[in-house]
This record gives sequence, C-alpha cells and structure tokens, in this order.
Amino acid sequence: MRFIEKRYVVSNNEENSSGIETPKQLITVVLCAFVFPITIIVLLAQYATGGISPDKSDSSLSKEVVAKRIKPVGSLVLTNLSPQAGSVKTKKTGPAKSMVPSAVVSGGPSKVQTIYSASCSACHASGAAGAPKLGDKQAWALRIKSGSEVLYNSAIKGKKAMPAKGGNVSLSNEDVKAVVDYMVSKAE
Repeated sequence: MRFIEKRYVVSNNEENSSGIETPKQLITVVLCAFVFPITIIVLLAQYATGGISPDKSDSSLSKEVVAKRIKPVGSLVLTNLSPQAGSVKTKKTGPAKSMVPSAVVSGGPSKVQTIYSASCSACHASGAAGAPKLGDKQAWALRIKSGSEVLYNSAIKGKKAMPAKGGNVSLSNEDVKAVVDYMVSKAE
C-alpha cells in the first residue's frame, strides 16, 4: 500500500482574508454589531416587564390607582373605651359614635356602677395583682381603717400595681371618690 500525500498550498491572500472586502460590507457589519445587541436587550426588557411601558395616558399606572391597589387589607383602629372618653374624631368619617355609656354621660343613678364596671372591675372583681375584691370585708377592713382620704389618694394617684384613677385618667377626682365610696359600701 502506498500512501499518497497531498499538499495544499494556500496562498498568502486567502489566509488573511476576513470576508469584508468592500466599504459597504464594513458599514453593514458595524451597524449590525450595534443594532443586534440593542434589539436583544430591548426585547429581553419587554419580556421581563410583561410589555408594560410607562405611558402617561395609561390610567392603570396613575399614583391614585397604584396606591389603591397596594393599600393594606385592614387597618388598626385604637379607641379609648373608658367611660369619660367622649367622642373620637376620625380622618375620613368625621366624629365617631361615642363609646361612653349613656348613663355616664347623663349622670344617671347607675353612673358609679358603670364607671366601676368599665375601669375598676377588671382587677377588683377577680383580685388581680392584690386588688381587694368588691365585697370582701376582710380585705377592705385595714384599708377602711386608714381613712377615706388615704383611699381617695390611692385611687386618684395610683398605688403599687393600680394605675392612677384605675387606668382611666379622664375620670374626674369626684367620680373616683364616688367609686371608692361605692366599693367601701359593698365591704361594710
């Protein structure tokens, strides 16, 4: 067997040829080098954003519509549930319904009991934090012996775990004294 060896001779001109032979071809290649990547970037951007463009005439992108769309589902409303709270004003609806029971507002006969129920009964009904229970003669005996002014001052200014005015700072001192007298009367 014989091996035949073939040699190809490449001319010097063909080896260094780039395929661009005319100025027209050079301009075409340069334009394509700029236009093609920019077109790809624009298409990818439209694909990523879902084709949304910030058009001024598009009402779905106005600030009001966007704010309404992303607004929280609910809101937290804090109100004072104390008997002397009065009415609360809200930004959107104006004056809110009063949270104060009508007996307290009108000064009816059950005013003291209503204040006790709203401000004092949470601790004095259960004896929470060492509060003397309503009607517990033994727990109230030493307190009653100390005098009504000491009881009034403790109730108005607060003592140990009991906050001032039973946590309802909107109560008048006279209302607090009336509630103290009511609780003392139940223990005698």
